Amino acid sequence: MQGNQRKFLFLILKKTDCPSIKELSNRFLGVSYSAWRNYFSEIRLLPLNLFEELCKFANVKKENFKFEELKNNWGQVVGGKKGKRRI
Repeated sequence: MQGNQRKFLFLILKKTDCPSIKELSNRFLGVSYSAWRNYFSEIRLLPLNLFEELCKFANVKKENFKFEELKNNWGQVVGGKKGKRRI
């Protein structure tokens, strides 16, 4: 569902006392600020391992959230279906 990822990230910011995504990117090394912006605006989906790390980092139970885990090639499948309709 659209908006759940943003709500999740708002909760992480609140639980970790981060005032902004910029601060979260400073604390969470290995993930760039531009990636955090894309996750926050839901342009990109959170990888499962990052989701689990954030839950540990903020001491939040991941069972409290309903997220759909997508297969690794889900974008290729969607792209193939869209391309097929054009023919």
